[in-house]
Amino acid sequence: MAVASAPPTLVVATGNAGKLRELRRLLDGLAVDLVASADLGLPRPVEDGETFEANALIKARAATAATGHPSVADDSGLEVDALDGAPGVHSARWSGGDDRDNNDLLLSRLDGVPHEQRTGRFVSAVAVVAPDGRAWVERGTMEGHLLTERRGTGGFGYDPLFRAEGHERSNGELTADEKDAISHRGRALEAIRPVLVQLLAEDGPR
Repeated sequence: MAVASAPPTLVVATGNAGKLRELRRLLDGLAVDLVASADLGLPRPVEDGETFEANALIKARAATAATGHPSVADDSGLEVDALDGAPGVHSARWSGGDDRDNNDLLLSRLDGVPHEQRTGRFVSAVAVVAPDGRAWVERGTMEGHLLTERRGTGGFGYDPLFRAEGHERSNGELTADEKDAISHRGRALEAIRPVLVQLLAEDGPR
């Protein structure tokens, strides 16, 4: 009897539990063994790029170099127009604390800013790197407004303070499926999915 081949390995270069959950959902359906870089004990590279694209490539290249497998990495954050695009690439570490601290800082910085000026967007850059050094990057965005108080307990990061364009509920009030259907990360991954399919076919089962 023939032994079934193991699917190819794809390293997901992240140590963020919430982001990993989203990436696993969004990559569902690919015939692949998804392995998180954090589960492999890989050190977190220094993300010193000035753009989301640069930081996504830093993470993906580090994971591929360490494992020899194709990797996918996301770098994402919130751009607030009234704050000249801040926190941007510094979103995760903006306050120096955790998600609650970041949200508190955002509320403080936007105190008194009227609704019509509380526009912004989530941005995601997704990078894929092959063992031979080839690299691809795609970007996705989700436009919306920043709220004056937290709403909902779902999602992570700034989700409770962000209401996507065309929606009445915050990202923190959406179900996982509802958020995936409109998210910046989902749009970037959808754009880069054909690359992943081709790359994994090249890597082949093991």
